[in-house]
Amino acid sequence: MVERDGPEKRGRLSRPLVLDAAVALVDREGLAALTMRRLAAELGVESMALYRYTPGKEGVLDGLIEAYFAEVNARLRTSAHTAPQEPEWRLELHRIARAFAAAAHAHPEILPLVATRPLTVPMARRPAPVLELTEHILSVLGRAGFDDATTLTAYRTFVAWNLGCTLVDKRQVVDNPDEPDPMLRLGLHRLPAAEYPRLRALVPRFADFDDEREMLAGLDSLLNGIPAPPLDAFYGGGTS
Repeated sequence: MVERDGPEKRGRLSRPLVLDAAVALVDREGLAALTMRRLAAELGVESMALYRYTPGKEGVLDGLIEAYFAEVNARLRTSAHTAPQEPEWRLELHRIARAFAAAAHAHPEILPLVATRPLTVPMARRPAPVLELTEHILSVLGRAGFDDATTLTAYRTFVAWNLGCTLVDKRQVVDNPDEPDPMLRLGLHRLPAAEYPRLRALVPRFADFDDEREMLAGLDSLLNGIPAPPLDAFYGGGTS
């Protein structure tokens, strides 16, 4: 029998490689396709070879969260800072929101995990990239001059709005992808017009609005309700 010359055979299998393959599989076929056997097949190895790098499927799911937030942090390290036209802590929150949304659009199948899975474990046990982004947001607010209580309020406001907007964005569940008419493509013709007139009228317009502009405008509206800090001593750059 000819042995497979996969990554493990060549000594190249690693945790980052396993997670990259898991992300690619989920992006392409959805979470339902992710099994240890299928992931091993994607890498050209036996299933047992994966257990050197992850304790099982639950570990792979945690790894998807780790990979997602690592991408957000990487986007922040490489994205440009905008010239200040308002308090710089707000500009940095805008930059973080854009990076998070970009990762969400790149990996929509992972986003439901991002919204729920980290909440099932204590803060200190969450993946390092999650903690890195959290520390950065708290530092942005703290260095702007907010006291601790207001920092936490602003942090919760920012996270809740940003995550909510990425979960409820312009993409809709398509009923018939080959149908050009929005009403038919989304299956809204199945809803009785007399019972759901506003739903039928407005849902097709989700495809037309500027989701980034709406996200940032809504974020600013929420942040306007938080008392301004006594100083704006933003430290600038990077993720912590």
